[in-house]
Amino acid sequence: MPAHIIDSAIFREQYGTPEMRAVFEERALIQRWMDIEVALARAEAELGVIPQSAADAIGRAARAEHIDLDALRAGVAQTGHPIVPLIRALQSLCDHDPAAPAGSGEFVHFGATTQDIVDTAVVLQLKQAGTFIKADLITLSNYLRALSEAHKDTLMAGRTHGQQALPITFGYKTAVWVAELDRHFDRLKDCEPRVFIGQFGGASGTLASLPVHGLRIRARMMELLGLRDPIITWHTAHDGFAEFANVLVLIAGTCGKIAREIINLQRSEIWEVEEPHDGDKIGSSTMPHKRNPMVCEAIVALARLAFSAARNAFDGLIQDHERDWTVNQMEWAWVPELCVYTAGALAHTNHVMRDLRVYPDRMRKNADSLGGLMLSEAVMFELAKHVGKQTAHELLHGCSMLAMDTGIPFRAALLHNVEVMQHLNEATIDRLLSPTEYTGFAHEMVVRVLKPDMSVSDSNATP
Repeated sequence: MPAHIIDSAIFREQYGTPEMRAVFEERALIQRWMDIEVALARAEAELGVIPQSAADAIGRAARAEHIDLDALRAGVAQTGHPIVPLIRALQSLCDHDPAAPAGSGEFVHFGATTQDIVDTAVVLQLKQAGTFIKADLITLSNYLRALSEAHKDTLMAGRTHGQQALPITFGYKTAVWVAELDRHFDRLKDCEPRVFIGQFGGASGTLASLPVHGLRIRARMMELLGLRDPIITWHTAHDGFAEFANVLVLIAGTCGKIAREIINLQRSEIWEVEEPHDGDKIGSSTMPHKRNPMVCEAIVALARLAFSAARNAFDGLIQDHERDWTVNQMEWAWVPELCVYTAGALAHTNHVMRDLRVYPDRMRKNADSLGGLMLSEAVMFELAKHVGKQTAHELLHGCSMLAMDTGIPFRAALLHNVEVMQHLNEATIDRLLSPTEYTGFAHEMVVRVLKPDMSVSDSNATP
């Protein structure tokens, strides 16, 4: 098995997606490095800093398929440097180009420093990764929107501290997730201008090697690469990477939260929803009856792995002087891991939400399982109109504990309480113990999430 699980031929599909892994494939990285060298050469040629013929030769040579990976690996091992062997390879390709004037290869990497190339390549990787993440976010949001619409009035027990609390609807639960994902999408879009910024500053970031046209070259270079032009070199200011990492962690965390909720609701004793299941899926190697939520468990694992990977992004905020190579070498590890884990979490969550099994009958059965105790608050507030909230709470607490400790129905405990029956009658109690009458503004909130521009009037809503 490869040293890293995301590259395992057996397990890699559990940890990520082919598209996201391809973003960080080695030849793809080499091609990005060379694309940056080409953009630099073209910008310099346009401003007369290097010959146009040299820029053309560099453009012809800069193809990943022209690079011998074994020779490049040997060069890196020999020099201890990631970019110099590639510069030498490009120079050799230019010098052996019959269409290029002699010495064209001398203009490769003209005025640049290694970190310019490396940082800009990471930005390009993040930009491409971001397109996949946004697309998967939209897909997931659409699946959840459909669930929210279909189940906006599907009654279920709301739970707090692992216990039944008050009635909600399943559509309300999923709409909370929709709103969270929508915020993540906004965060991802909002951070792009701060993250998708190229790097080109030369040795200490001042562009001293290009004293006349340095800033214009940088601006044109970034335009060619489809990135923003930095207002100042950011060799030791990697807050943009940390911000992007933070957004990805939030996305992975929401996927993990959704998956954890499915796991809990799929418990045998609850069984209100179930992740997709077909006849070929095996829950256990020894217990034939098991239908384990293994996809959701994988999502939770990926979210936690994403948390760990992102931790390194924040270490990168602390750097020394004008260059700190330790941070860059960490980024080669955590950036692919975080992006792949997040993509995997999204892909698996999309799979689960696309074909999620929802059991409304079971939801209603569970909601009725406490014999009305879930509506104690509704009764309390009605009684509070007559005796005050705190007094009503004390009375209802006594009735509730009696019902729970003795097993008698909550309704019976209420009907046999003299103080309660001085103010409420049997018909009122029956109405108050109906869970469908106490879902608050759940329906209206779902509508507002699904149609955020729609104004919901409180006067027209049923409390």
